[in-house]
Amino acid sequence: MTVALETRGLGRRFGGLAAVRDVSFSVESGSVLGIIGPNGAGKTTLINLIGGQLKPTGGRVIVDGRDVTGARPWAIAQARVARTFQIVKPFRELTVRENVAIGSMYGPERAGSKREALARAGEVLERVGLADRAQMAPRELPVADARRLELGKALAMRPRVLLLDEVMAGLRAREIDGTLDLIRSLREEGMAILVVEHVMKAIMSVSDSVLVMHEGAELVRGAPREVVEDPRVIEAYLGRRYAERMRAGTPRA
Repeated sequence: MTVALETRGLGRRFGGLAAVRDVSFSVESGSVLGIIGPNGAGKTTLINLIGGQLKPTGGRVIVDGRDVTGARPWAIAQARVARTFQIVKPFRELTVRENVAIGSMYGPERAGSKREALARAGEVLERVGLADRAQMAPRELPVADARRLELGKALAMRPRVLLLDEVMAGLRAREIDGTLDLIRSLREEGMAILVVEHVMKAIMSVSDSVLVMHEGAELVRGAPREVVEDPRVIEAYLGRRYAERMRAGTPRA
């Protein structure tokens, strides 16, 4: 496998506060890196540094061997990196289908016409389970479907690297399972995926490796089961009851 995404000593300071400190990792094509940690650990800031929403104050971001550190979000997108956002912000005056079509029109593999973009959008909506919602306005969607729309917008960019920021937040167990199935299928197709999530059952079941962040820095990184049994992770994030359930094979979502 080839390394699709790499960070080297990545950091971001806000005045005297180090929101992200010296974070280094790599994600290969066809693999999933899960990122967990308590609120305020720097997880979303890390995604913003990779996606171009924030500029690093230290370190590098490398996509497919190309240094894109500090590049604008649209330049990162042209490098075939797409992301979702915790707070969904669709174009509310457009239909669900038109929202997804925008990714096809402005992504690295631009559609040649509006008709082609809408056709591609239809394919993406089928995949994320929103085909029957295509003509609806985003404001009419329930939470689960709004999350699917956010994911569909990202997939319409045809990325090689996908950054998912709490895409399963607020979903029911059945809805989470559907999202996990989609992530697994994308991984099988060779996509490199970074997943930030608080739903531990989801992270544990879909990740090839897990990075635990604490106070802006890496606390532990390794295989999912090894990570949740690490005493440092139990103390900083999970708690002993969760670790005991993991050993018993009955983790809660």
